[in-house]
Amino acid sequence: MDASYFHKLNRTLRAYKSAIPSLLIDLDRLDQNLATLQHSLAAGMHFRIVVKSLPSIPLLDYIRQKTDTHRLMVFHQPFLSTLAQHYGNQVAILLGKPMPVQTAHYFYKTLTSDVFQPAKQLQWLIDSEARLHQYLELAQTLEQKLLINLEIDIGLHRGGIPDLPTLGKVLHLIARHPTHLEFTGLMGYDPHVAALPKALRSPQKSFRLANDFYKRCVTLIKQDFPDLWHENLTLNGAGSPTLAFHQDGTSALNEVAAGSGLVKPTHFDIPSLQDYVPACFIATPILKKMKGTTLPLLEKLKGPMGFFKPAFKQSYFIYGGYWKADFCYPPQTAMNTIFGPSTNQSMVNTAAKIDLEIDDFMFLRPTQSEFVFLQFGDILAVRGGEIVEEWEVLRN
Repeated sequence: MDASYFHKLNRTLRAYKSAIPSLLIDLDRLDQNLATLQHSLAAGMHFRIVVKSLPSIPLLDYIRQKTDTHRLMVFHQPFLSTLAQHYGNQVAILLGKPMPVQTAHYFYKTLTSDVFQPAKQLQWLIDSEARLHQYLELAQTLEQKLLINLEIDIGLHRGGIPDLPTLGKVLHLIARHPTHLEFTGLMGYDPHVAALPKALRSPQKSFRLANDFYKRCVTLIKQDFPDLWHENLTLNGAGSPTLAFHQDGTSALNEVAAGSGLVKPTHFDIPSLQDYVPACFIATPILKKMKGTTLPLLEKLKGPMGFFKPAFKQSYFIYGGYWKADFCYPPQTAMNTIFGPSTNQSMVNTAAKIDLEIDDFMFLRPTQSEFVFLQFGDILAVRGGEIVEEWEVLRN
């Protein structure tokens, strides 16, 4: 992205109806990432969209249409309730983390859709035998069957079923209660594969160990619980950082989940996602511009500070700030750490040669998409440097 990219966005935003901090998604760049994803999927591998990383129904619809998927992964009960109401029978949902049984009960008590059918469309994630007992009691209370997907610990050690004997006990409990529990598959999350220091263990070895344990779990189901096994089980895993490890056909999975990599915030600037491009930005207007940097009680040091720290030769105050984000334009722009961060007006410093003026825009890249996307109201969808749509985000 050269300066001309941001110059065009700046002109577009200056002419827009309102000048406030906004979250932008570049659809041309998103399309490029979606094409990269689809090209990389192994034969027979399904794709599930991670909703927390892309929390907007119009954005989800755009990606669903481009990737031809109806599979969603959800991590937040209010999102789950909204999506069930909105999509009805159009989607299949897998929970991305175990929910307190009280939260699951609340979902059923407040479900108003007559079309969404949890017993066919919603897989609850279970990480332990104790939690499975809770969900069994819930199913008996509700007098309906719950779909159960089991979280297995394939090396991340953030919980989940840790070994084959425990998996066998949990599967045995499911098998004994076919009226209220239906086994629908496994979920094994493996971000450690790409994140562990190479000096400790290579990504290739980490993946092999994780994948081998996943395969042993599958073998246990086939051999010891043949009545629970069928070819349509959900064998989910991966995540944006590890998509590349599941491309060659050796993966135990039959579906991968991803979200953030498709818009590539800065925390996803990693080797395994080198073929993906940044597609989300924060744009915020400049409120004030000052020559030099004047700080409370340090007024007399304005000149020397500019001499010893060239970045202090020019100051701006922007609308808002203190987001989980890094400045990307103008280059070499940084928050003034002496003045301190602010969610109202943040002081930033740039080189003296930067010629932005009041009412121009500065640009940042989010460090993550989840949560950050929810801070700006409607997302501005951009194509060719022009705003083409406004996309409402999900509400908490």
